[in-house]
Amino acid sequence: MVFTILTKSGGMLGPIANLLGLIMNGIYEFFHLFGIQNIALSIIVFTFITKSLMIPLTLKQQKFTKLSSKMNPELQAIQAKYKGKKDEASMRKQQAETQAVYEKYGASPTAGCLPLLITLPIMFALYRVINNIPAYVNEVKVLYEAIAVELSGVTGFESIILEMAKGVRVTAEELTNNNTIIDVLAKFGSDEWHQLADKIPQISPVLEANVPSILKVNSFLGLNITNAPGWKPPAVIIPILAMALQFVQGKQMNMKNTDANKDNPSASAMNSMTTVMPIMSGVFCITLPIGVGIYWIATSVFTIIQQFFTNKYLDKVDVDDLIQKNLEKNSKKIKKHNGNPSTMSLQELAKKQTKSIDAPAVDNEVVDHNADNESDSETNNPSSISEIANLLKNRGSEKGDK
Repeated sequence: MVFTILTKSGGMLGPIANLLGLIMNGIYEFFHLFGIQNIALSIIVFTFITKSLMIPLTLKQQKFTKLSSKMNPELQAIQAKYKGKKDEASMRKQQAETQAVYEKYGASPTAGCLPLLITLPIMFALYRVINNIPAYVNEVKVLYEAIAVELSGVTGFESIILEMAKGVRVTAEELTNNNTIIDVLAKFGSDEWHQLADKIPQISPVLEANVPSILKVNSFLGLNITNAPGWKPPAVIIPILAMALQFVQGKQMNMKNTDANKDNPSASAMNSMTTVMPIMSGVFCITLPIGVGIYWIATSVFTIIQQFFTNKYLDKVDVDDLIQKNLEKNSKKIKKHNGNPSTMSLQELAKKQTKSIDAPAVDNEVVDHNADNESDSETNNPSSISEIANLLKNRGSEKGDK
């Protein structure tokens, strides 16, 4: 039996986990008002609420995916144009032409990964809250705390707890803290509670007063959510259901992304991931507490429903309208930043000059030989995306000098 001690998270995830813990605590106490004391139900509602809060980020990422269907052919053309060219001049030109494509569509190179970078810490914090409910839900902590206080008064209880919890990352010295004791007890399933009563009979009264309530709040369809499902029925249905729903979720999202990025060479890798990841989740779910499996199932159900309506919405969104809105938004940002309306005309010029992407890359030796003769014409009449980038850079420098 392996445990992970997760007393309220610190570090970068601490504030996020504390905020999510407040939400979880509020949900549990709300149901408690109606006499419903069930962690599994709270986890399901908690998952739906937190996933709903992340809908704007998800929608932003999906819009970028749709926009990528227009950008990818041009980006791939640039990559093919400069394939094998590792010299500094070619790399600068490739970067300038790539940036011009993003400017043409009013997009940012980080637009696709930024929502993911924001949601990842939230997802990790969610897992920490769900994996250590007593640390964040007051009503549940009270049940464990009564046992921890009684247990701490028993001489030599540390060795018994450590023997029962083999693999736990805690020392006997750390078990002098009641919060650490609660962390260990929170991982106990039905078998561990019976063993504890047999090995330390002097705390039987407090166990009889609190363990039934603990088992009740941890119960879900007759299963104890602190137990690992293993391969025995009916608990094995949890990892099977988690795996099946993640497979459906992956296929649903991959079908939409494949339509938008059918020319993207990474599409085959995505297809593989939609098969491998659900299988891995199912294997992990066999050994993790049932509560984690319930969280994964609730997440998949919500995501499938969300993706269905997101797809319906995006089918009505015209890519050209999306591009126009992006350009208008970028225009406002540029004007607000430097009040220079001429910048937009250069952006429109960049849009026209992306037509030169299909032109072959120029030999750098020839470019270096003719650089002095062409510098004046580049300044007055830019004819390539890289020249436009240099013109933008030079104008920015002149503005700084003034």
